Amino acid sequence: MIGTMLGNRYEPLEKIGEGGMAVVYKAKDHLLNRNVAVKVLKEQFSSDKEFVEKFKREATAAASLSDNNIVNIYDVGTQDDINYIVMEYVSGKTLKQIIKEEVRIPPERSVEIAIQIAKALKCAHKNNIIHRDIKPHNILVTEDGIVKVTDFGIAKASNSVTITNSNKIMGSAHYFSPEQARGSFVDFRTDIYSMGIVMYEMVTGRVPYDAESPVSIALKHIQEPVVPPIKLNENVPESLNKLILKAVEKEPIKRYQTMEDMLVDLKKIENNQKLNLIEDDLNDDMTRIMDPVDVNDNYKDEEGYSDNDYEGEPEDKKNKPTLDPKKKKTILIIALFVLVTVIGAVSGYFAFNRTSAEVAVPNIIGMKQAEAKKLVESKKLNFVVGAKEKSDKPEGTVLECFPKVGTKVKANSDVRVIISGGTDTMGVPNVVGIDLSTAKSIITSSGLDVGDISYKYSDTVSQGQVISQDPEADSKVKDGSKVNLVVSKGPEAKYVTVPDVSGKSISEARAIMQNAGLRVAENPVETSDKTQENLGITNQSIGASRQVKEGTTVTLTYYVYKQPEGEQGSNQIPQDGNNGGNNGNENSSGQNTSGQQNGDGQQNGGGQQNGNTGGGNSGEGNNSNSNNSGK
Repeated sequence: MIGTMLGNRYEPLEKIGEGGMAVVYKAKDHLLNRNVAVKVLKEQFSSDKEFVEKFKREATAAASLSDNNIVNIYDVGTQDDINYIVMEYVSGKTLKQIIKEEVRIPPERSVEIAIQIAKALKCAHKNNIIHRDIKPHNILVTEDGIVKVTDFGIAKASNSVTITNSNKIMGSAHYFSPEQARGSFVDFRTDIYSMGIVMYEMVTGRVPYDAESPVSIALKHIQEPVVPPIKLNENVPESLNKLILKAVEKEPIKRYQTMEDMLVDLKKIENNQKLNLIEDDLNDDMTRIMDPVDVNDNYKDEEGYSDNDYEGEPEDKKNKPTLDPKKKKTILIIALFVLVTVIGAVSGYFAFNRTSAEVAVPNIIGMKQAEAKKLVESKKLNFVVGAKEKSDKPEGTVLECFPKVGTKVKANSDVRVIISGGTDTMGVPNVVGIDLSTAKSIITSSGLDVGDISYKYSDTVSQGQVISQDPEADSKVKDGSKVNLVVSKGPEAKYVTVPDVSGKSISEARAIMQNAGLRVAENPVETSDKTQENLGITNQSIGASRQVKEGTTVTLTYYVYKQPEGEQGSNQIPQDGNNGGNNGNENSSGQNTSGQQNGDGQQNGGGQQNGNTGGGNSGEGNNSNSNNSGK
């Protein structure tokens, strides 16, 4: 794995840890140029599609947690059957390493650490995430004393794996709750139990239950009472001792009901305030620990005489007169009758009192809350709702009670019950208007599954974004329900007919194309033939009558006249030529006048000829005119 680039971004540099299901590497994030921790799922779990799906789902959900005492999750990915999670890299030690080094952590410091763990779990529970694998190995402590809880998500995904699958997974048996050991329903209180075990280990240096096999440890969690930590470490304050014992109660209903409650008491201990923990009343039929009675103690009657104070017969007995045998027999019979009567009355009195002072807890399991309360109170008992749990039973149904059904308790005792909160429902997130990839991630991270995905055109929703969802946002559904999505294909393509604009002027052709829903690109071609300028559009890139998508661009070709450079010079007569012509005309006129004056018609004709010559060629005209003028 070292040297393999994951996601074209994360490069594992060194192995820094290994658990039952994953190996952790210190890695380099080349995109953000920082160190991260990459947890890679082991190969034997990668083949379990259901496990991998839960692994990703819970990791994605955990990524939403934001707390200073929780290791941040940055990314989740898969590459070539390698499933990995990218997390915040924490420089420090695990709490397990610290316990091994210090054996016992001082109570004051243990409370400081516990408060930070409780804050992390409080944040998780608030976001409906149960850790399920709280243990010192999953708790990191930085060099500055900041506590970071890690492995959110993996623990919840591992509930499908038995404790016998791997020796690595077996390690968690020291910390899981009795309900986890039994494989029964668990809620947030399982984390409270595990945290109590962690605190127990911090202050005593050992776990409360240990054995050669995980199964044996699990049975101890279920059956054996815990040795109070104060018995193993006399420096543990009584308040902290009570708090730990309350957290590790075998019955969830007798523990702290929320992490918030436990956090409040931890802060009281930190501030040396007195705890007021609720103690459960014990009746005479409940097992209790009590001092043994010393059978060798001398018994004294109400008058203060012991058996050893009496020796011999009383002095007056020797002088007491003897009764007649018949009278003695009569007196004895009367005495026996009175004695039997008195004993019967007294026995009946005490039996009546004992019976009337105790009552059996009625069978209320499966009853509706209102009915169960009415029945319990009719037995002179107090009906107390201890907690609500999600279950497949109808909402408001009694799931459990404590003491158990049939237990005899004193009148006015509390009967605590767990009420069904109904099936585990959750609100459907709103993913309308979000791109499909992000919508999928949000749905799965919410504990739901992506259902059918269909596509349709939309003029208002961009391509690739969700148009609608079913169920709608905020609907209440069961965990794992499917959310169907309709995704936009963008605006629906409309086809139009390309008009014929041949011979049209460019302005006219442009207007026709635009009215048809098409775009125009111009291709003017220069020409020196002025007559071609009037030809209009000579070519269009897409032929007339063809069907094309609306908005398609059609290139129009037309001629633009450009005067040749040579023609521009001939149109403008040079200045010298004009002068020559003028001179020739002038000379011709002069010769003509001269000819008329002299009466010489030939001269006149010559003058005109020279004048014409002067008009045709300025140089010759000048010379000819000059000669004619001389004549």
